[in-house]
Amino acid sequence: MDELRVFTGNSHPTLASSVCDYLGIPLGRCEVFEFSNENIFVRILENVRERDVFVVQPICSPVNKSLVELLIMMDAFKRASAGRITAVVPYYGYGRTDKKDQPRVPISARLVADLLTTAGANRVLTVDLHAPQIQGFFTIPVDELTAVSIICKYIREKHLQDLVVVATDIGISKRARDVAASLGASLAIVEKRRLGNNDATEALNVIGDVKGRIALTVDDEIDTAGSLVGVVETLLARGATEVYSCATHPVLSGKAVERIGNSPVKEVVVTDTIPLSDDKKRDNITVLSISSLLGEAIHRIHTGLSVGAMFE
Repeated sequence: MDELRVFTGNSHPTLASSVCDYLGIPLGRCEVFEFSNENIFVRILENVRERDVFVVQPICSPVNKSLVELLIMMDAFKRASAGRITAVVPYYGYGRTDKKDQPRVPISARLVADLLTTAGANRVLTVDLHAPQIQGFFTIPVDELTAVSIICKYIREKHLQDLVVVATDIGISKRARDVAASLGASLAIVEKRRLGNNDATEALNVIGDVKGRIALTVDDEIDTAGSLVGVVETLLARGATEVYSCATHPVLSGKAVERIGNSPVKEVVVTDTIPLSDDKKRDNITVLSISSLLGEAIHRIHTGLSVGAMFE
């Protein structure tokens, strides 16, 4: 492990420190700051020549600053002759723009992939991408981890009776099916449509039986929580006795926390792929750590072991 180094930018140093604690190594030393003219500066404070370098940096709020920090850090490691550079991106920002679903719009998820590769990344380690095809946007190896096992372990310990797992839309149904299989629960799907580009959605129909049962909604991320609240209200209107919600990434932008606080959802379970500031913490929002998941994956990549075997 002497050749392994883990560094972090400013987007989530707490997670990077927890990963290093799992690995039993110190966090790599570097300076990452912004000049008064808003230019970002990076300086590596230790020798990384021919070392196996992992840079932990979710592309989260402030999204553009976090992304540019990551790009400049990788350029610095490349120019410092690092042996291999792995971008550890627990949350892949711009991942929702993964296809041309309207005329004259970009595929930003592909652009970010090109930027990471050009900046010097030799491989990418990420968690629960919004769309699996994003892996194909890269010409370098991509290891996608999933937080399903961590979330399911927590839900299983609650001993919820007569549980039904609900996919919040058809696109997330495969992941919801995996959760349902792990929990030994049945599956339901909410059919909905997005209204324009303003993050508004309209719940249309519930496919499956939720009446008289405890519902657990599954999604990859919670952004403004407008969709989540609409699904919760729809399920309760269809006869669900209680509704729990789980998602990997707590983006929680805009009035999300206020909406969750005012909604009838029993508990929202997320992970720490994105840092949750004190003003966003609520009694009904539970945050689970993925540091051991990332730490084990980093250990396996460094030592040449199978990452896929973690989920078998």
